[in-house]
Amino acid sequence: MAFLRLLVLLMLVFCLLSTHQDPDAPIGNLRMEPESGWLSWDLHGNVSEITCYVNSKREKQKAQNNRYCAVQSIPCSVTNYTVSVNQGPPLSTFSTWILYPEPEGTPKAAANLTCWIHDVHFLTCRWARGRAAPPDVRYRLYLENPLSHQMWECVHVEADPRGTQFQCRFDISALSDKLGPLARFLVNGSTSSGSRIPCSELISQLSPMEILTAPNITNSWCNQSYAIMRWTVQSNFNFHFKYEVQIQKGEDQAYSQEVERNSLWLYNPGTYTVKIRAKDASFNLPWGDWSAPQRFVCDGEKGTVLPAWLTSLLIALGMLLALGLVLLLCRRFSVRQRLLPPIPHLKDPISDNLQNERMMAWDPEQESREECPVAEVQVLGET
Repeated sequence: MAFLRLLVLLMLVFCLLSTHQDPDAPIGNLRMEPESGWLSWDLHGNVSEITCYVNSKREKQKAQNNRYCAVQSIPCSVTNYTVSVNQGPPLSTFSTWILYPEPEGTPKAAANLTCWIHDVHFLTCRWARGRAAPPDVRYRLYLENPLSHQMWECVHVEADPRGTQFQCRFDISALSDKLGPLARFLVNGSTSSGSRIPCSELISQLSPMEILTAPNITNSWCNQSYAIMRWTVQSNFNFHFKYEVQIQKGEDQAYSQEVERNSLWLYNPGTYTVKIRAKDASFNLPWGDWSAPQRFVCDGEKGTVLPAWLTSLLIALGMLLALGLVLLLCRRFSVRQRLLPPIPHLKDPISDNLQNERMMAWDPEQESREECPVAEVQVLGET
């Protein structure tokens, strides 16, 4: 049984090799051009259509002018690239393949590639020299946006005196709007003679890679009854935080509490010392650095005057309440006017004054139910 399995395996390998090296094949010299990102070949004769597949037909695309297929991001791991040629009837379909990069007999690529974001605007990557890499190897580090395929090179690669550990730092303050949530870190290399060194890569989300800086207390106020403080955390990739506040009142033992807002109220604070640290609320990651301890003395006399930001907030709330009260009164008056409209007053045509409620207007030409004699009065003059 084992012999039959071995025989079938050898037959399959023989068929693949014969297909791969067929001298009458419609295409030959299948190769990867890493500089341009093209999977290209030499075309022999006329074909109707050529299709490229990556890793056993998981991804496919039609060839450009039957000459090449564009590979946007060439992975550093060994990948199967297959090209299928439709020669049209009555000929059958032909296919050939390559592995790129070729499997290493001895590891020369950079090892233990790790990257992290720190101090808000800096991204540092560190790696070790491959075990079989030559002593004159020169590594290069690239940062790539996998969605837009934009790539930036880290220009200052540093090495330790023995040439075994390397690191490079990006200033990403100008790249934060060009980077997406996902990033690809690529390390490739070469020797002084021009020999290429296989690449290493790391693909990761940027938000969990960040080591958050310590929070900065921006506002604080206190008296003997209570204390108020607010703080901020700077980040280009994280926006939802959780905080741990450590408080020590006087000589008492320090205690900690977790909060989800960037503010805290303390009652009967007295003299206290506080420090704060933060972490992202979306990922289960370690806490960031503690802020420097800050000491506050709340003796009552200092706290008699509210801080400017709290005073402005209270004034704004008072104005909003006053405006709401005015609108409520106006609305109630308007509703009353609609439900109980006032009776209009008549105007005295002689004195040009408003009539009282006992006067009424009448028209001598209009018929009335009561027949009253009407006499004309002529005014000769004033006495």
